[in-house]
Amino acid sequence: MVREGDRIPSAGGAMSAGNYLTFARDNARLLGFGFTMAFASSVGQTYFIGVFGPSIRAEFDLTHTSWSAIYMGGTLASALVLTWTGAQIDRLRLGAYTFLVCLLLVAAAAFVAIVPHAVWLVLAIFLLRQAGQGLASHTSTVAMARFFDANRGKAVAVASLGFAAGQSVLPLIVVLAIGVIGWRASYGAAAAILALLLPPLVWWLLRGARVDAAGGGDAPAAPRGDAPAPRRSWTRGEVLRHRAFHLLLPAVVAPSIIHTALFFRALELATVKGWSTAWFTGQYWVHAIGTVAAALLAGPLIDRLTAARVLPGFLAPMVLGLGLLWLFDAAFWALPYLCLMGITVGLGYTVLTSLWAEAYGPGHLGAIRAFAAALSSFSSALGPVIMGALMDVGVSVETICALFALFCIGATISMLFGLRALPR
Repeated sequence: MVREGDRIPSAGGAMSAGNYLTFARDNARLLGFGFTMAFASSVGQTYFIGVFGPSIRAEFDLTHTSWSAIYMGGTLASALVLTWTGAQIDRLRLGAYTFLVCLLLVAAAAFVAIVPHAVWLVLAIFLLRQAGQGLASHTSTVAMARFFDANRGKAVAVASLGFAAGQSVLPLIVVLAIGVIGWRASYGAAAAILALLLPPLVWWLLRGARVDAAGGGDAPAAPRGDAPAPRRSWTRGEVLRHRAFHLLLPAVVAPSIIHTALFFRALELATVKGWSTAWFTGQYWVHAIGTVAAALLAGPLIDRLTAARVLPGFLAPMVLGLGLLWLFDAAFWALPYLCLMGITVGLGYTVLTSLWAEAYGPGHLGAIRAFAAALSSFSSALGPVIMGALMDVGVSVETICALFALFCIGATISMLFGLRALPR
């Protein structure tokens, strides 16, 4: 059994960069756990909630701005709480922590199905964002970054496929389900499926991986022949006082603001562009392909070059995708747009999580990543509100995309200075 502070050895440091099959086979249970928690986070992700937006707005008679404000309120509350709840993964055993997250996921989905009034939507969004976008994804990525050292990039990349899988298949399923059984029953069905399948599955996966530690402790990873002994682990307070962290923040939050805004408004975006909403959500698999390809390619590069060297260009695909939305209306251009957005998301999932462990050590990774995730969650709350308010006053989707692209360019410049200031 793995004792607290120990690490599960990865599948050989001499492994070739592209040999994911050997790596996945030798670490199947733990990687499967990361994938499962990432996939389960879908019920609280924007691409899932956004599909319900028109139905919720219609039932409760909400404007674009009021629905965005509700989403922002719940997400901001979740971001504030996440700095504490996310840090508990450094203190609790991973199995116990995961079980609590699973219970919260089920409760959140069930509450949405019975929410009685628009006032309670803020609580519903809070629960969804805290359980799904917050803690389920946090559990997946922190476990991968902490329990793997020499192959950390590959581990985070494989687990992040759960995000891509959820986004590629669930939105279309939900659109169809809402058309047949309604939006409330659809979320109720999601709660029932989670309750029946998720707890026993993650228990089996963790038991097979022989993990009985808290995913952590403060001890650094034991040095092995394939990885150098890590430096001391920085505390969250030390990281927050570090200049590099502040310079990196615009790039860290840019995908949250922009990606969340565009996917929260996905059906409205399709309508403005003249695309069929069912067709557009059915093309999310293209986004998943971009996410998967970027994550799998980034993993070996991180392990070979370091995350700090892979990070600088991760916003460039998003800038190109925004440019396509700005310039073109034909439905064909939705495909490269989705793919390019997915590439940035895949790079972000993999590189940023690896960067925190690489630069600041694994001992307080849960607390550090929880703070970064809370900032991203806070930013994701602003995105839909900003876009909704601009749409309500007549600003075109194309102009909004151009403004988003300019923000990404500025964030990239700041990121370059931040990377130069990281601990070496």
